[in-house]
Amino acid sequence: MTTKSIPIRNRSNPSALRIRNADAFHHFQFHILQKSKRIAGRARKFFVMPVVSVSTPEEFNDILQEVGSALTVVHFWATWAAQCLQMNVVLDELANKYLNIKFVKIEAESMPEISLQYNIAAVPTFILMKAAKEIDRINGANTSLLVTKVGQHTNTTVPVSLDSIQTPQETKEEVNSRIKKLLNSHKCMLFMKGVPDEPKCGFSRQLINILNDHNVDYGYFNILSDNEIRQGLKKYSDWPTYPQLYVDGEMLGGLDIVKDMIESGDFASMVPKKQNVNERIEKLLKSSKVLLFMKGSPDTPKCGFSKRTCEILNETGVAYATFDILADQEVRAGLKKYSDWPTYPQLYVDGQFIGGLDIIEEMYESNELITCLKGE
Repeated sequence: MTTKSIPIRNRSNPSALRIRNADAFHHFQFHILQKSKRIAGRARKFFVMPVVSVSTPEEFNDILQEVGSALTVVHFWATWAAQCLQMNVVLDELANKYLNIKFVKIEAESMPEISLQYNIAAVPTFILMKAAKEIDRINGANTSLLVTKVGQHTNTTVPVSLDSIQTPQETKEEVNSRIKKLLNSHKCMLFMKGVPDEPKCGFSRQLINILNDHNVDYGYFNILSDNEIRQGLKKYSDWPTYPQLYVDGEMLGGLDIVKDMIESGDFASMVPKKQNVNERIEKLLKSSKVLLFMKGSPDTPKCGFSKRTCEILNETGVAYATFDILADQEVRAGLKKYSDWPTYPQLYVDGQFIGGLDIIEEMYESNELITCLKGE
């Protein structure tokens, strides 16, 4: 490295020499500092870890082998779902903060084998992994829970400002509308922490055991997966704790009240009993001339195939009813055997199985669908 000498006119004056040398040194310091800032800025830009979009199972497996025991966050998403697009923004923000974590995006419907392997029933779903094994998951667009979980599972805690992540909030009316749809999805509905196979609190576990012991036919919703429903239902029911049990859209109560009802002998007569799954399916088929078994509802479909099927049916102008198979695992599994058809959605007319999306699209394009729906 060569240095450029700085001319000094009066070398006979030592103090002037010191001043000039000091000025030169400060100028040199400022120059180096500015250059360092530019280099650091470029370095930060260079080292920001982007979210990786995976398109093949082989690519995904390679990533898991590459990261080893480091934390990997996988977002199963869909291009048609607005919530997924919002959560992609969250993922980008996290990737900029946590450089030691691998963030991955997978289009759930484009890679069905991977989605099936990790039991992806709806989008968005986040899987947290270490050493190629699932250690946690978040169902739904829950920004604060995702940020919390990422912080819990990494050795490095980085503050992430949620203010910088713009995710629209539902209005009270929108939340209440979703609550009513959930309540109407089953005659008996349980709002709990966790799921029946893996309850996340002792009260939920006790109530699940009670319902199973009494052979109760019920649906459930995991309030830990949706904070807006969790908080909104407390106001809707004017009840501050969970679990909460409902029959015909009316709240029975929590665990203590259910226990009291059992002791008084009132409980058994108020809740529906489980039927044979085929009997339940046949009863559902008789409930409507045209019935679509789908993921989600026409207003909030949970997969692209269900969304497209609803669009086609809406274009025909024929009235139809729907059943959300994500809310009832027994019907979801039983209907596959009943129809001998492994996927959803499934369309029925007068109790007869018509087909899935491919068949519906073919019938629509050939102008056969409307005739079929009308039973002509």
